[in-house]
This record gives sequence, structure tokens and C-alpha cells, in this order.
Amino acid sequence: MKSRLLPVIHVADQAQALVQTAVAREAGADGVWLINHSIPAAALWDIFCTVRKEHPDYWIGVNFLDLGTLEAMAWVCTTKSGAGFGSTLIPPNGLWADKSGVTDGGVSPLAKQVWALKEEFVEESGWGGEYFGGVAFKYQKAVNDWAEAAKLASPFMDVVTTSGPGTGIQASIDKIRWMSTGTKRLAIASGISPENIETYLPWASDFLVATGISHSFTELDPARTKALAEIIHAYEPATS
Repeated sequence: MKSRLLPVIHVADQAQALVQTAVAREAGADGVWLINHSIPAAALWDIFCTVRKEHPDYWIGVNFLDLGTLEAMAWVCTTKSGAGFGSTLIPPNGLWADKSGVTDGGVSPLAKQVWALKEEFVEESGWGGEYFGGVAFKYQKAVNDWAEAAKLASPFMDVVTTSGPGTGIQASIDKIRWMSTGTKRLAIASGISPENIETYLPWASDFLVATGISHSFTELDPARTKALAEIIHAYEPATS
């Protein structure tokens, strides 16, 4: 699979989300993540619905920072939470949750429950959305064996998602190399920029980026977003 750039939009309101999604798309990004910091999950969902109607054929994922991981999965998978897709709404292409419940010490019951719920819903509806689960992620429990953590996580998520030690801080290349040995799909969710992306391209498949391509917390920089997209899309993996 080709590497993807998925800019992170810190959603403030509907107008801002629409503008920033258009900026990302025009810059050549493969999709966007809509994340709530200052608004509740229900408001983020309503904004997602509006953005989806404007971009029915674009990859759009959601990250509900104020919901637990199982609750977030239930939100995108069922109508019980009030998140029903309706007859015409195309559901999110992805769900991202920082707390997956997987470390190098094992797989928690939570991680298994989240994945089981997704698989059950796929069987019922055919939803093909991707689950990005945080592993060795910033502000979570420390992981010592990066490769083992990624290996344990892979059966319980579509894309193992890691980060540097904090927002906007890049991950060590050793960490990314080791984690790449444990999974076929690895996303990096902090510290990526046009200046350092080439270091990571051989090891990761998805790049979730905000700080490195933004004017401010809520505004993407069109030129930097385009530059990063072009570098990622030009990359050709080495063949043996």
C-alpha cells in the first residue's frame, strides 16, 4: 500500500472544519482526521456529517478525545449511541483512539472488546472503516519492547499508531524501525514535517500530521501540506 498523508484538523467549528478539509484536499493530502479538543463528541459528529456531505468521496476519520475507546467504537459502529449513519450518510473512513489497551506486556480485555465490536459491525453492515489504535503512544504507559507491542497489537487494529514523547515531538527512528518489524501497517502521529519525512518513509505507512504543516493550532499551511504530500507520494520503496 502506498504511504498516506492524513492531516489532523483540530476542529473548532463547522466553518473551520470545512475550510481546513478543503485546504488539505487541494494540497494533495489523502484524507483528514477530525479531532475535538474544545467541543463535545456530539458536536464533532454533527460537523463530520456536514463535512462528509461536502466530500462524499474523500477519506475522513474521526477521533473523539472525550470518549473512551470502546465508547468511541460504539459511536461509529451503532445507532444506539445516536451516531446512526442514516440512509445516505457515508460513515467515517477511520476511527483513531490514543488508548488501545495494548502494550508490550499484553493485550487488555478492552482491546479485544473494541476489535470484537468492530468485527461484529462489519459483518452486519459491511463498514470498511479502519481502526487506528495508539501503541507506545504519547502520554500513555511506557513501552520498553516496541516490536513486541506492535506485534501484539496488530491482530486487534487495522493500523498500529505510535508517536513521539509529546505533541509535535518526533519519534526516535529506532522506535519506528523496531515497531515496523511487528506490523504491516504503522502510523506516526507526532513530529512529522517536510524536513524530516524522508527519514521515516521506509518504515511507516501513514502520517498523521498537524504541527509540522500548520500556521496555528486550527489552521493548516497549504504550502507545507502540499510539500509534505508531494514528498510522501513520490517515495518508492526499495526493492530487493
